[in-house]
Amino acid sequence: MKTLTLLRHAKSGYDDPLLRDFDRPLNDRGRQAAMVIGKWLRKARERGEMPEFDHVAASPAVRCKQTIDGVEAGMRGRLAPIYETRIYLSSSATLTELVAGFADHHRHALLVGHNPGLEDLLLELVPPGDPLRAEAELKYPTATLARLDLHIDNWAKVDGGRATLTHFIRPRDLDPSLGPDD
Repeated sequence: MKTLTLLRHAKSGYDDPLLRDFDRPLNDRGRQAAMVIGKWLRKARERGEMPEFDHVAASPAVRCKQTIDGVEAGMRGRLAPIYETRIYLSSSATLTELVAGFADHHRHALLVGHNPGLEDLLLELVPPGDPLRAEAELKYPTATLARLDLHIDNWAKVDGGRATLTHFIRPRDLDPSLGPDD
């Protein structure tokens, strides 16, 4: 079995209209959400609910790098990501191709990226009827972490319907102040 954890970047700012999309930084709420997710990861690892990641692939966009920084601060540990340009604003098909290319000695991978690609990937890998899938279908908010257990022996076999969604952790589930604006 392989474990694929998906992390959507935290909330970014739109304060500078001249800034390229790629260069947008996190806003204050995004920085806080990334740290909260990192703290949850640390505690989940202590409880044995989440594995140590032995491979981390991430978009090189500024908001993804800053999300990783915040998660690392909350975890009090390093993720050591490999930045993949293909992840930036990619489709689920591109993400599937990327995951299928992971080396088989990696058992627990983390993929940090953007919507709609991450959400579409989750919905393709997790079959309808999975209890947590309905939450993801409604919305995959920023800084949300989703753990998928893939019933495969090697990454090349990743395709639709082979995953179980075991965790779907939104920042607002951990800290209500990080919920949507009213």
